Amino acid sequence: MDSSNRLGDIEITDPQAMRALAHPVRLAILDHLRRNGPATATELAPDVGATPSVTSWHLRHLAGFGLVRDSEPGPDRRRRRWEAVARGFRFEEPRDPADEEGRTAARELSRQMFLRYADAPAHWAAEVEPGLDPAWRRSAGLAHTRVMVSAEELAAIEDGIERVLAPYVTRDPADRPAGSRGVRLMRYVLPEGDGGQRDGRDEEPGGERERAGRSS
Repeated sequence: MDSSNRLGDIEITDPQAMRALAHPVRLAILDHLRRNGPATATELAPDVGATPSVTSWHLRHLAGFGLVRDSEPGPDRRRRRWEAVARGFRFEEPRDPADEEGRTAARELSRQMFLRYADAPAHWAAEVEPGLDPAWRRSAGLAHTRVMVSAEELAAIEDGIERVLAPYVTRDPADRPAGSRGVRLMRYVLPEGDGGQRDGRDEEPGGERERAGRSS
């Protein structure tokens, strides 16, 4: 695993590491550590839905695959503190069609991630959005865009998005402007099945675009 991409994400290629992460508690642990910084198993337990002893076991399992590591000790040096090894992680299915183990592991991790974040937009709309100032609400919400592109063009779109995001993801906290707050940018990139394969020549440029959940 390495983190040579522009966002500093750790790149997971080992099927065993993918399977290790494809667990609701472990995904919750990693998400908490990335968002909130180092923590002990006891501090993590209420947020990840497990007892401190079970959380500690999951942490050691994640550490075995290089996904978390020991952090600097806190005020209570008797309690082991953990931190995520990177800002985020990424993975993809193996390109070798014969690597069935890798394909299965990647699909299971992908499925678990979809399940973990499935309710996040509805929770945001119900619990967070009503309390936001209009300036934040104007740029928040759901944007649904359908385009007709090749696989190569889709890869270029993804690369372009990362180029835009990278300076904000990696900048020093001291350089953030006053009033900054965390914003979750959740990208669902969903190529359609064979039924959606049309040449697109009879469609309007840019395809279908919907916006919902935006208010001022």
